[in-house]
Amino acid sequence: MSKYRQALPQADGRLFLSDGGMETALIFLQGVDLPQFASFVLLESESGRAELVKYYEKFLPIARSKNVGFVLDTATWRASLDWGEVLGFDADRLTAVNVAAIDLVAGLRDRWETPETPIVLNGAIGPRGDGYKAGRMDVAEAQDFQVEIFAGTQADMISAITMNTVNEAVGIALAARAADMPCVVSFTVETDGKLVDGTSLRAAIEATEEATGASPAYYMVNCAHPTHFEQALARDEDWVKRIRGVRANASAKSHAELDDSDTLDIGDIAGLSGHYKSLTRNFPSMRVLGGCCGTDHRHLAAISEAVVPI
Repeated sequence: MSKYRQALPQADGRLFLSDGGMETALIFLQGVDLPQFASFVLLESESGRAELVKYYEKFLPIARSKNVGFVLDTATWRASLDWGEVLGFDADRLTAVNVAAIDLVAGLRDRWETPETPIVLNGAIGPRGDGYKAGRMDVAEAQDFQVEIFAGTQADMISAITMNTVNEAVGIALAARAADMPCVVSFTVETDGKLVDGTSLRAAIEATEEATGASPAYYMVNCAHPTHFEQALARDEDWVKRIRGVRANASAKSHAELDDSDTLDIGDIAGLSGHYKSLTRNFPSMRVLGGCCGTDHRHLAAISEAVVPI
């Protein structure tokens, strides 16, 4: 039984934190091998689940210490049929790991939630292709089977994360609407503030709104540095008010540069937290704050210090 599915607590305007760049932190900071950048493989072993708990429990104390909420993502960004096939997982095995991912974060909620720190369980769904390269699927193809799995668990919501095409975002949002699951759509942009296929962030959000009857609970931007998308935002426009969260990269490098790098770029932690402070001041609707590639608990601690009133 889900706890917040019928009324997401972040909808009332309070501040929520989230985690950072799960895969980069696991690989570079915890020394975990993730084939194809897939953290869901860890869910099949006790040692793997322990690594995930170790990762999560670096972030949850930050939210509790600040008396703010937390959106707790599952380790399922790659747990789709397409990536599962690449990694040798059939549909039954993928179903099991998606369910196990929710069970894991539900256990963490039992240990860490307080009245001042509500914890929302979020089923994470990544792109079926490469997050840095535009796909060519139609809307029907994009209605991911993960939505149906999460609908049968304790998940409070699902998020389509690192979306780089409108069709895939629309397909997942429509599947979520059919399953009566709250859905968040998070787009990623290039250094020019546009999706990799050249679609502007505004056009992507407005097209998704039109195609879905504005069914997403809200939108986010992730896997890009704030300097890449700040210029794409315009104050007081309706589409911007639908963006309620940011999960930025630590590095200001382009996706192509990050793809070619074999070292971790943690960027300027103080500078990144300053961007978050500016974003939340200029765009009050942005109330869900986390990190993406290259970020870890140190970035989130600095962000929380910058944006949470003393």
